Amino acid sequence: MDGFHVTIRTSASSLSGTYGSVWVSLVGTLCESPPVKVDQRLLPDSACTVVIKPKEEVGVVVLLRLRLEAQPGFPDLDWHCRDVQVRRSSGDPEMEVFPCHKWIRTADGCVELRNEKACLKKEETFAILTAHRERDLQHKQQFIRWGTFVEGGPHCVSMSSVTALGLNLSYIRQRPVNNMHYIKGFIERRRSWSSLQELETFFLFNGRENTIARYVQDHWHEDAFFGYQCLNGCNPLYISQIHNLPPNLSVTSETVRPFLPEDSSLEQEMERGHVYLLDYEVLDQLPANIINEKQTYLSAPLCLLHYNRDGELKPIAIQLQQVPGPQNPVFFPSDAAPDWLLAKMWVRNSDFLVHQLLSHFLRTHLLGEVCCTATLRQLPEIHPLHQLLMPHIRSTLQINIQARATLLATKGVFDKSIACGLEAIPLLMARATQRLSYSSMCVPDDVKGRGLDALPICYYAQDALRVWDALYRFVAGWIRLYYCNDEDVQHDCELQNWIREIFTEGFLGLTHLGFPQSFQTASEMCKFVTMVIFSCSALHAAVNFSQLDFNLWIPNSPAAMSRPPSQTKNSVSEEDLFSFLPEVNSSCHVLSVLSLLSQPAIDFVPLCHYNEWYFRSGATVKLVEEVQRELKMIVEDIADRNSRLVLPYPYMSPDYIENSVTI
Repeated sequence: MDGFHVTIRTSASSLSGTYGSVWVSLVGTLCESPPVKVDQRLLPDSACTVVIKPKEEVGVVVLLRLRLEAQPGFPDLDWHCRDVQVRRSSGDPEMEVFPCHKWIRTADGCVELRNEKACLKKEETFAILTAHRERDLQHKQQFIRWGTFVEGGPHCVSMSSVTALGLNLSYIRQRPVNNMHYIKGFIERRRSWSSLQELETFFLFNGRENTIARYVQDHWHEDAFFGYQCLNGCNPLYISQIHNLPPNLSVTSETVRPFLPEDSSLEQEMERGHVYLLDYEVLDQLPANIINEKQTYLSAPLCLLHYNRDGELKPIAIQLQQVPGPQNPVFFPSDAAPDWLLAKMWVRNSDFLVHQLLSHFLRTHLLGEVCCTATLRQLPEIHPLHQLLMPHIRSTLQINIQARATLLATKGVFDKSIACGLEAIPLLMARATQRLSYSSMCVPDDVKGRGLDALPICYYAQDALRVWDALYRFVAGWIRLYYCNDEDVQHDCELQNWIREIFTEGFLGLTHLGFPQSFQTASEMCKFVTMVIFSCSALHAAVNFSQLDFNLWIPNSPAAMSRPPSQTKNSVSEEDLFSFLPEVNSSCHVLSVLSLLSQPAIDFVPLCHYNEWYFRSGATVKLVEEVQRELKMIVEDIADRNSRLVLPYPYMSPDYIENSVTI
């Protein structure tokens, strides 16, 4: 025997090389070989081979240990190792590959690699590999710990800076050039917008090339467009079909009769499924922010909408606060035009707040972080579910740490410019967590439960169902590769620890929310994993990349209101409406952030496209090809439909959907 031929390969990135030296040893079923130093330089996209001649028989090589050592006189640079290839002799056609695909530091000490085949714990054939799985998790659990962002909300990773994540859990997003030239000049202007003309001039410079934003500006005051936004705007998650009026809404069949078909009644329209409700009860009695040393105001409106025979969804009644009474009138389309438009603006303000903090941050960002933290702590890297999920959730740790340190911190955009500020956010997040049902996170249950599945003008629901189904089939195929039956699912202790930790740390052990505490069947597991991937990709695309389109025209989605809600009718004029809007500097602060968030990255990875090595071989390749083929058909169908729409709905088209939350 001429010894093991060990080839160490550095990744292709221009920064992946190091001045350091590598020590390598083989861990076999019988013994471990002494470390051997690799004398060649570890240049980017290079390979170096050493021959290891153990004095004793090592048995089957199951692990490979690498240690990076700094060289005196040279900078201590991290090294990105691609993989290590092992042959038993120079002429051996069989090669064992030990993937790495990660950064290694001198501070890491010995880094253990194992072979490339994903497997469940019960399939481990050697005790040494079982022990390696357990060491992997123990190390991660010491490094990745749970913390608290707000009391009563989902827990988060206990890190306050991106640096603490390390290179393998952080990323550099290649941002497009963001033209803020026409917004920057307003950031210091602490006064109200003076007129509609001033707003239009500002919009002209910033929104003239955005066709959807221009449509919003032209139609924002129309009732039919108001209803359209509830279904297809940047927050399609709040509207629900109702069959009975909420008891705290001061509406009767008589008061809304003028806005319904002459041959029908409110009761009949509810029975037919034509009546919908927006209810912002979650905002009730929250403390409103102080912006520019001035008090802002919040409402918690109820808005009744009707789907008419012309195929339009229109608001027919708006009550601005939850408790009915003489100082809380219900506004109708027949009221004076300024009263009705102002009532709709209050609804849009409330919708802006729940969209930003609940539909966007809670349901996509925080859910992804919970699942990523639990995955790192409970699923070893060799676990098939770890490999499937990480491309969709890894980036949530970095982006959320950054959000908590900037947007959600003192002097961030919520503190300085949004009505729901730092005092209200913890209360709102805790309330919303208590109401976050599992069924509302699963698209088929959600759109059916809210009566959107058969609504022809709800393009969000139509597209979301198709994308969900494609993802479900992909996940089911992946799970079938590793789980033969439900018993395999039940007996996978790592999987069960994972879902239990998500339940306790993410959903705080709240059984009434309906989230699984364990998996008894493969279908239960498949549904939950699909929900996670959908939320961190498709849902995030729908609620994030649409933001600037619908918010650039400031009256359509004011981030704050500068005067209290009306307690009587006929108390405002058309000129008064602009005095309710947030001041110029806070408006522009919000838009500058939304402009940044709404831009896809230059290195955007579309849904179900993977750069990870383990998607490039074996049975997984066929699964990826199948789901990409199905998603491409959805892209084509959406493009065909959108070509016939006055206002297209592109946000759920798979070529618009990023594989993970990176912004």
